[in-house]
Amino acid sequence: MLVIGSDVMSSIIDYADRNTCVLFGDAAGAVLVEPCHEEGLGILDFILHCDGSGEPYLHMKAGGSRKPASIETVQNREHYVYQEGRPVFKVAVSEMAAVTEAIIRKNGLQGEDVAFLLPHQANLRIIQACAERAGIPMERVVVNIDRYGNTTAATIPLCLYEIINEKNLVKTGDYLVMSAFGAGFTWGSILIKWWE
Repeated sequence: MLVIGSDVMSSIIDYADRNTCVLFGDAAGAVLVEPCHEEGLGILDFILHCDGSGEPYLHMKAGGSRKPASIETVQNREHYVYQEGRPVFKVAVSEMAAVTEAIIRKNGLQGEDVAFLLPHQANLRIIQACAERAGIPMERVVVNIDRYGNTTAATIPLCLYEIINEKNLVKTGDYLVMSAFGAGFTWGSILIKWWE
């Protein structure tokens, strides 16, 4: 199965809004997921949360089924990402860090057992908070936000590509933790024991 994360954020960014336009990048990433027949390897666990009360802080005002596109919505510039940074940051730091720690502890592991943390690339301070809370040193945290910005759905596939294809750092049996946070609010984490 091919899992693809792709977003053209430049098409929904208001370049007059300095709160959002400097944050995002366009990208696509794909990961081939196949069955693992080796006991104890592959995707071991996941945790997923959704809290719709965060919708007012991170969303697109128009263009969906609730408020379909119209001449008025276009004229009112409602087809762009809307984000209130402070509330989003506060919840993202708390919840993404908590779910990262939770997936590790739930599976009887410690931060030192994790070969790499592959976090959603929304903000470096959020990434650092996740690593710190989980007890994973930053040298084992994949960070590329400085080069690509927040590429939304493509952030984790890009991180995987970097440590596997570009740098060849992952070997069979390594624990990888992938954690993300997004609109709405939604957040989650996956624990993988790598298998080739």
